[in-house]
Amino acid sequence: MKGDIRQLELLAKDLKGDLFTDMNYRLLYATDASAYMELPMAVARPANEEDIRKLITYANEHGTTLIPRTAGTSLAGQVVGNGIVVDVSKYFTSILEINESEGYALVQPGVVLDEMNLRVAEKGLFFGPETSTSNRCMIGGMVGNNACGAHSLIYGSTRDHLLSVKALLSNGETAIFESLDEEGFKNKCSGKNFESSLYRHISDILSDPVNKAEIIREFPDPSIKRRNTGYALDLLLNSGIFTPGAPDFNFCRLLAGSEGTLAFSTEIKLNLVPLPPKVKGLVCIHCNSLEEALLANLICLQHNPGAIELMDDTILECTKSNITQRKNRFFLQGDPAALLIVEFARNSIEEINEIRDNLERDLRKAGYGYAFPLVTGADIGRVWALRKSGLGVLSNIPGDAKPVSLVEDTAVMPALLPDYIRDIKALLGQRNLDCVFHAHVATGELHMRPVIDLKEPKGVELFRNVAFDVAHLVKKYRGSLSGEHGDGRLRGEFIPIIVGQKNYELMKQVKQAWDPKGVFNKGKITDTPRMDTFLRTRKVEQQVHFDTVFDYSSTHGFLRHVEQCNGSGDCRKSALIGGTMCPSYMATRDEQNTTRARANALREYILNPGKSKEMSLNAVYDILDLCLACKGCKSECPSNVDMAKLKSEFLQHYYDIKGVSMLAWMVGNIARIYRINSAFPWLYNALIKNSLTGALVKKILGFAQQRSLPPLSGKSFEKWLRQNKYIGNDHPAETNDKPVVCLFLDEFTNFLDAEIGIAAVKLLVSLGYKIECLPSKESGRTFISKGLLRKARSIATYNIRLYQQVLGPHKALVGIEPSAILTFRDEYPELVEEGMRENARFVASNTFTLDEFIAREFEAGRISRSSFTKEKQFIKMHGHCQQKAIASTAATKTMLTIPENYTVEEIKSGCCGMAGVFGYDKKHYELSMKVGELVLFPAVREATPGTIICAAGTSCRQQIADGTGVQALHPAEILYKALVNNQ
Repeated sequence: MKGDIRQLELLAKDLKGDLFTDMNYRLLYATDASAYMELPMAVARPANEEDIRKLITYANEHGTTLIPRTAGTSLAGQVVGNGIVVDVSKYFTSILEINESEGYALVQPGVVLDEMNLRVAEKGLFFGPETSTSNRCMIGGMVGNNACGAHSLIYGSTRDHLLSVKALLSNGETAIFESLDEEGFKNKCSGKNFESSLYRHISDILSDPVNKAEIIREFPDPSIKRRNTGYALDLLLNSGIFTPGAPDFNFCRLLAGSEGTLAFSTEIKLNLVPLPPKVKGLVCIHCNSLEEALLANLICLQHNPGAIELMDDTILECTKSNITQRKNRFFLQGDPAALLIVEFARNSIEEINEIRDNLERDLRKAGYGYAFPLVTGADIGRVWALRKSGLGVLSNIPGDAKPVSLVEDTAVMPALLPDYIRDIKALLGQRNLDCVFHAHVATGELHMRPVIDLKEPKGVELFRNVAFDVAHLVKKYRGSLSGEHGDGRLRGEFIPIIVGQKNYELMKQVKQAWDPKGVFNKGKITDTPRMDTFLRTRKVEQQVHFDTVFDYSSTHGFLRHVEQCNGSGDCRKSALIGGTMCPSYMATRDEQNTTRARANALREYILNPGKSKEMSLNAVYDILDLCLACKGCKSECPSNVDMAKLKSEFLQHYYDIKGVSMLAWMVGNIARIYRINSAFPWLYNALIKNSLTGALVKKILGFAQQRSLPPLSGKSFEKWLRQNKYIGNDHPAETNDKPVVCLFLDEFTNFLDAEIGIAAVKLLVSLGYKIECLPSKESGRTFISKGLLRKARSIATYNIRLYQQVLGPHKALVGIEPSAILTFRDEYPELVEEGMRENARFVASNTFTLDEFIAREFEAGRISRSSFTKEKQFIKMHGHCQQKAIASTAATKTMLTIPENYTVEEIKSGCCGMAGVFGYDKKHYELSMKVGELVLFPAVREATPGTIICAAGTSCRQQIADGTGVQALHPAEILYKALVNNQ
């Protein structure tokens, strides 16, 4: 390996892009979204075609293989191997051309599907195949796997829309593969270069009558829309060169689904289709059994739907534990054993309603289904989001036995599904295996995941035995072992069962002709290793153990929480797609800054103690360092990976070994520091505002010199509250039907934003609410964020003991700063000692942000619009990231629109980039500002004169001020100023 490293170092110097050979980086690319893991030799990020050509030359000369990779969402291990992973997701991301008149797009392989569709939608077009990973999967990966999607009933697969591919061949030659008539094919065959030899080779194979007959007899039923087993020799045979009257020949049909084993694509030309009718409706059929749903599917197909998706009760149950997906269950009635989601697109809602009525009539007549709600408008996206979460939420099942990707991609004719499922259930029943079902049932594609413990040898043995038996069962129904996810390492060894040994030998000949030295993704489709080798999930005799502070009983331990990450890559969404997770990835587009990478690092650190390939303590620290702890993953990751929690826990472990840094100590104790300095706020403010002393303070703290330090309020909020007799709970107040507000005195409002606290109190009192403020401790947010969890636990315990005695139906704990008050709802229940957890949950259930409380009171009729001005005002609102993850910004919008002529537009930003003190750190400043520039800063700068910029979080307001020079207001300030008696 040392010799290899030296040669790779020379190669790195010759590339315009990047080449990484360090252990830590390689480990991050050792997995994808599959069950597999193998350490690559290196990771390359080529900047241009010449870089790829140099990598091909290196692979030829040194006998290694190149593994093309985009988003790494493969479910069958297609991008796992011991060669050089070539990641094109960083630099090959350009949309080169959109031709509206001819209906095509020319793109590089690293273009994200949803991002491309946003661009072409402006011209009334889109790319038909849309996978469940469409918000992060890339076109190169879709070609490699011949991806389909929910609407394959209408639009087929990627292969059906692939017009041409520009690629580098295994000898470094450039070739363009496109549609050819008979004359064009002959011209290609007559050439002298390597490309021409490929045409001659395929001509020899497919002109042979014996080969023709064998392909026709053994390949999956051509009526199955989703056929993705091995190389598509059957489709090449069905071209005008070999079958009279068939379409023109195009090698793109072979490249689609070839998993990067034949050539390296650099430009891809895609057919675009008109956008479907704008009026859509989903008929959500609630069934009493899986069998009933499969039979109902056949009736649904008679009504010409665009898509039919199946979810079983196991998946639906898992969605209850995910913050985001719970909100998407709005349409469910009871707990169906299976759910069919049937989509129709028509020209009017009247047509949709008529179809829905006719469909319900036919289903009821057949005795299928008990509820048939119709979902329309914006809610359609929420239903599809629930369906797309299937793979991720399955990782939430506690324990080591998980639904595994094993027979999750088989496809048979839809009419055969009931019999096929009966046989599958019998096969699994013989082994006492439970199974999870979700599917694109309209096209006969079923994702079935038996629950198996791959940490146990018996589970691994079962893993392979079930796959072997299912392959024979698929062959019985003349189905395809892969419908859309490809063969990879999972199904490659079973291809001979599906297509026959002779056809498999033909596939090996194709691989040899295109790639004689195994330069491209060796070990996929042909000569694949046994599918039960190189598994990611494994049981080890030794692992790193440490006493955790947070409670992990719901996931059966810290490691199992880490292992909930299944690699699906939901954390690779861009700012253009939206959402909060993961801001550091959005700003850098680097894999090492994803939640997935951080989970991989933690897992390997725990599982490899004392080994030379260990993910070291310092390396994990560095990888976690750019996590902003925004909490976006807790709600948006379908697997519920709470990286902020995991990071805090790891930091406490790190300090136990390395000691606490001065910066961590000072940030954690910031409330104490503020309190000391609040005795002389004028002196503190003078020091931080002075260019010399302020610079010295920032240098000592390790803060970026570009940052402005927040000044202390002239009088603390606590002092104002005492002067106005709000501290304590024994002061008189009017008796009315309104609940008492137990106001939480957080450390940020107290010392930095007293004027906001005062506005909040005056607002509530003006609206008739009694205010109490108990002598609590600070929230502990800074201790949690810096990983000083034992100190945070003592604070949480004190606060829970204080508030558990006073809260209830008529007294709510209300907070002004979201990051502080939401600590009660988010961290406290898992932070306090076991005996206090029930009390913590009680307090959490009675805890609200100020926005939530006012919105609730308004909706209950206890706050009237008549109390507020009727003047017009436009507000642009940025939501605090923890508020978006743990609560919702809907309450803020409700609160701000109580004045009847106030209009609120929520800025489609994720995290602001400050994230507490993250953005102050000089190491993080540049990244912090990049995050702000993604969406937030431009939106603020583009605001029209007179627009109010609103942000509930103190760090958000600071970031906006530093990034744009605009002073954002807290919702309490805005609503207080809107009171009629303030006009």
